[in-house]
Amino acid sequence: MKYSSKTPEPRHDGRVTRRRFLGTAAGVAAAPWIIPASAMGADGHVAPSNRINIGQIGRGRMGLGHLRRLAYDPNVQVMALCEVDKTRLEDGRLEVQDAYEERAASGEYKGLSTYNEYRELLARDDIDAVVIVTPDHWHSLQSIHAAKAGKDIYCEKPVSVTVEESRRLVQAVQRYGRVFQNGSQYRSATAIRRVCEFVRGGGLGKVKSAYTIWGGMSAYSGSGPYHASVTLDVALAAEPTPEWLDWDLWVGPAQIRPYNQAYHRNPIPGVVPWSFCEDFGAGACTGYHSHAADVMQYALGYEESGPVDIIHPYSGEFPTVTYRYDNGTLFHMVDGWQAVKSVYHAVPDDARLEGNFGGVFVGERGWLTSMTGGGDLEGGPASIFEELGLPSRSTTQGKNDHYPNWLECIKTREKPHSHEEIGHRAASLGHLTHICLHLGRSLKWDPAKEEFVGDDQANRMLRRASRAPWNITA
Repeated sequence: MKYSSKTPEPRHDGRVTRRRFLGTAAGVAAAPWIIPASAMGADGHVAPSNRINIGQIGRGRMGLGHLRRLAYDPNVQVMALCEVDKTRLEDGRLEVQDAYEERAASGEYKGLSTYNEYRELLARDDIDAVVIVTPDHWHSLQSIHAAKAGKDIYCEKPVSVTVEESRRLVQAVQRYGRVFQNGSQYRSATAIRRVCEFVRGGGLGKVKSAYTIWGGMSAYSGSGPYHASVTLDVALAAEPTPEWLDWDLWVGPAQIRPYNQAYHRNPIPGVVPWSFCEDFGAGACTGYHSHAADVMQYALGYEESGPVDIIHPYSGEFPTVTYRYDNGTLFHMVDGWQAVKSVYHAVPDDARLEGNFGGVFVGERGWLTSMTGGGDLEGGPASIFEELGLPSRSTTQGKNDHYPNWLECIKTREKPHSHEEIGHRAASLGHLTHICLHLGRSLKWDPAKEEFVGDDQANRMLRRASRAPWNITA
């Protein structure tokens, strides 16, 4: 079994490569790059010269889904895959090979290059964009390195494990003029976007309160430390490192820990088995909150800002962690939807609240849900749905254009639905909750300065040291 780590030499023949062309287009804001009809193949397929060349970093459970999505998209071509787990790397290579069998037979596709070290992938001049599907502790650094390498970026959520990390990410993306999409796909669903715009536009009147899930990790990875709703510093027993895994590179910028299969397992037992560990993940922020924070703050009108208070239950003011925004709106974290009825009495007792990755909005004129995966949208009174103007209450109606939106923005150089600042603020909301829970007290937050007001102890928790040589700089 052979795993290539050789990087093709960059071109020096004076030709304008697709990479250079896209980079030039990024600097011409008044002249967006559009694929003309004449550039399309006669059979209606996208001409090879106009496909966006993609490299993917990471191929775990989520990475499998991304790879399949990309490999069957006629608008892109998957050129390279990086993975520190050799078994997953080979599986990914075979998946792409199967998807491109017809292109390879015609000579149109030359095969997938595979890498153990992501910086070798980023060094390739023929790759336009990267999809980052690695554990949380790699997201910001790999995004920053990709931006510096001139790549556009799709990064899974949360985009960081500290507030400072993702602020550096934002700075890098903007400094190097890249297109960044946070992997919050729910905000790109037709029905959910309509709910968010409706709430944001005053459809419920002034929003008094909103609710979303902040729960443990047991649903993803089983028992043991995974029940926690915050990350933990647990000492797991050292186990022999599998020969197929580059553990040092897997750990990367995090503080080194001995290998234990609870962090990384084959076969893959769940989406984010490592998320309970404070060095590698973001706990409930990874499992639940980062999916919903983007969508909820979008509807509340604070997707590029944040709350001014993070209120701990010990304060006695509210029974669960609560954010207060500067307009007075309250955003409550709950460990299950039943609490919206039994603890906060915010909706009728017979209200059907099911699903994940969204929440409940309660305003002066009524209430409305934005959860997915649990059936139809719910709310009241019935007139709310007449005003909402959707053909049905189904959350699956219409298209989810999260990936197409990113790919189109690579061409036009516009901001995607969940761009770098939105991804940063969504992740930050979870990090603020972690700090509040770890300290066991309420906190005041300045969303403009991104610092806690008069609290040095809390401010020290906004950042962390990186293991050399993986220091984060924008």
